[in-house]
Amino acid sequence: MISNVIVKPLPRAPMDRLEFEMCEHKGIGHPDTIADAVCEAASRELSLAYRERFGRILHHNLDKGLLIAGRSVPHFGGGAIIEPMKIIICGRATTLGGKIDVHEIAATAARRYLQQHIRCDPGNFKIVTEIKDGSASLQAVMPVRRDIILCNDTSFGVGYAPYSRLENIVLQLAGLLKSDEFRQNFPAAGDDFKIMAHRVGVNGVPVITIALAIIDKHVESASRYFSLKDAIRSRLNSNLAAPAEIRINTLDDPDATDEQGIYLTVTGLSAEMGDDGQVGRGNRASGLITPNRAMSLEAVAGKNPVSHVGKIYNVMATLISRDIYENVGNVDEVNVQLLSAIGKPIDQPQAAVVELSTPASITAELSGQVKAIVNRWLANVGRITDLVLEQKAPLY
Repeated sequence: MISNVIVKPLPRAPMDRLEFEMCEHKGIGHPDTIADAVCEAASRELSLAYRERFGRILHHNLDKGLLIAGRSVPHFGGGAIIEPMKIIICGRATTLGGKIDVHEIAATAARRYLQQHIRCDPGNFKIVTEIKDGSASLQAVMPVRRDIILCNDTSFGVGYAPYSRLENIVLQLAGLLKSDEFRQNFPAAGDDFKIMAHRVGVNGVPVITIALAIIDKHVESASRYFSLKDAIRSRLNSNLAAPAEIRINTLDDPDATDEQGIYLTVTGLSAEMGDDGQVGRGNRASGLITPNRAMSLEAVAGKNPVSHVGKIYNVMATLISRDIYENVGNVDEVNVQLLSAIGKPIDQPQAAVVELSTPASITAELSGQVKAIVNRWLANVGRITDLVLEQKAPLY
């Protein structure tokens, strides 16, 4: 039980009552999301290998990753890749003098992720690992026994609940764009998409701008490309319960008659030619990028799931906020902030701040309920590790 849990009023109106809001989601094939995903896959597989071979997860952080764009020549009916994309996984990992091949584990995990989640030929990616041993001081904070976990950084994590109406719309559209049903109906729609949404006024109509890579082999002409965009826009609108203005590939030249001036790709990924990616530049643990809310700039993906608060506290703050919102009555919105201190027990943050929006005052009873939830999560911090390894934790 920690005493430094601060429960205070949220210093603004709930998100849905603000005059302006914007938020963003980078889809499964976005270069930044791919960078997050392959580094997280590498960390997860390495964690499982450590646990299997040594009985515990050893120190590692594979959260420095880069996706370098290749070169392509899109063409109606099917173009060509002339230079593959390159993924560099960089970080620190315990090798115990070569007793475990961290490079092979990381590279295999990255390839497996790409094969399972990205539809283009995995041969279009070159995987490079640049992983060195970590410092002795950071290796020392990893627990020998599961009940003694020290923070390996001084940092903070944030979370909130519930999602606003606009945020829910963005996530709903993201879910549709990557669904099997959508891919079957629109095989030309690539895995790479980005959704940016905003509204002006509490009851303002959401304006949603979507960048969606189109796969050239499924498109025989410019006119077919534009009719396909119209059909996709109609399908997305039909999925929404309320009106929204949806714009797709707004950089397109409406007078284009050939492959120039439209968002046409060979693989369905902008990284084949147009854009690089980097770990930590994509979605937060909420699955969104939300400049109207408190955010951490920590890269959650790739960090070790035991002692790195950049991962543990962001995931925990998100789950705590949801727990409070769902299980404490008369709360409209919750923000949670957790602050760590390097070398100190991870279940003893320097501060745990919970901001509540509630139509009533924050009573001692309400505060007590909130503090009990915070302390329950902190007392079971190892649960976060399990959720990460079971792929049940919100990461990106």
